[in-house]
Amino acid sequence: MVNTSLDKAIIYIHTPFSRFIPLKTFRYGMTGGSNAVLNLAIFYISYNYLFERQNVVLPGISITPYIAAYIVALSITFPIGFLLNKYFVFQEINGRTGKQLFLYFALTSTNIVLEYILLHFLIGKMKLPATLAQGFIIVLLASISYLFQTYVTFRKITDQPGNA
Repeated sequence: MVNTSLDKAIIYIHTPFSRFIPLKTFRYGMTGGSNAVLNLAIFYISYNYLFERQNVVLPGISITPYIAAYIVALSITFPIGFLLNKYFVFQEINGRTGKQLFLYFALTSTNIVLEYILLHFLIGKMKLPATLAQGFIIVLLASISYLFQTYVTFRKITDQPGNA
């Protein structure tokens, strides 16, 4: 177990919810939620101030400001998310870092495609405000991601029958 101030704080906050939510799920929610808030804040700042709600024009391509803001936010929150999952949420799972990083990257890549489609649909077609759309997408994909991380990326490997 990681014995840090963060861990102690999470355990303390978890106490009233301990009958309803397992500690690992609570850790995932707290750290994932914090990373999602960071993602949303970076997205908001990038969209509104860095790109000033204007297309980003590069040689041969024009990127919508919400996609450019998404790229900036993901560049920061991807490594933070992996490290929090690896060393804080799923801390009892040792080794296999390369495979876990690959699976985490594969899930993130899938989420990128889904997020790209959903951003264009919700903002471009449904005319939702960009930050509201991003917040909705974060909640949806975080729920799916938790299941994948728990049962695939950071699952416990048990010995197979007949293995020493």
